Amino acid sequence: MMYRNIKLTIEYEGTYYCGWQTQTARNNPKKQTHREGRKTIQGEIEKALKIIFKQNLKLIGSGRTDSGVHALGQVANFKTQSSMPVEEMLNALNANLPADIAITNVENAAPDFHAQYSVKSKTYRYIILNNTARCALQRNFCLFYPYKLSIQKMREEVKSLIGRKDFKSFTASDPAKRKANKKENTVRTVKRLVISKRGPYVFIDIEADGFLYKMVRNIVGTLLEIGQGRLAKGSIKKILALKDRNAAGNTVKSKGLTLFSVRY
Repeated sequence: MMYRNIKLTIEYEGTYYCGWQTQTARNNPKKQTHREGRKTIQGEIEKALKIIFKQNLKLIGSGRTDSGVHALGQVANFKTQSSMPVEEMLNALNANLPADIAITNVENAAPDFHAQYSVKSKTYRYIILNNTARCALQRNFCLFYPYKLSIQKMREEVKSLIGRKDFKSFTASDPAKRKANKKENTVRTVKRLVISKRGPYVFIDIEADGFLYKMVRNIVGTLLEIGQGRLAKGSIKKILALKDRNAAGNTVKSKGLTLFSVRY
């Protein structure tokens, strides 16, 4: 029997997970303070797949999301010889997954479809609650930022981020690549970066052909400093030219970040 290539679209709240990717090596258990924090999204879905198909199946994601990062449109694929209809797979997966992970679509993909290597672009959204009072219900999905911001100054500066650039100044050292002793190409193409405001909420949407480790969170941290007037006009252009992480702003918290969609 031939293998089928199955494409999943996944929604999840990343609050109680240490990211998307299955951990190949556990940290020292004595240092773990929250049992849930050791779980991964990939790991939970692979456990559900094993229950359904009675075998270990490797799930390939479009890319990693860090601990605490959410997703509305993460994409993954796996191969199986099962003849189970995709509608039945959808129901079976959701019946075997925790409430904070949901499969929103299951479909048959082309044999050569690869959730990571076939990607044309991804869109992330970062949400900021720019208000004097914090919010209880949305606390896990936005950054509470009670300081006055100039959205106009932020919008002027993002123009320097659009296009094919070296984003070395906006990436953190990736532990996985450092362990493998790999030097990463830090050039990426940002296709779109839009800042919008609805009530007290500020939305930063960024689409690119790929993202470096913590790139979005570092860009947002820099934009917040610009919005507060701590960085002068033209700062983004200078930061890019320096190719130095220390030149950019702080890394904002992961809970405000959501992988919005993946385009193929």
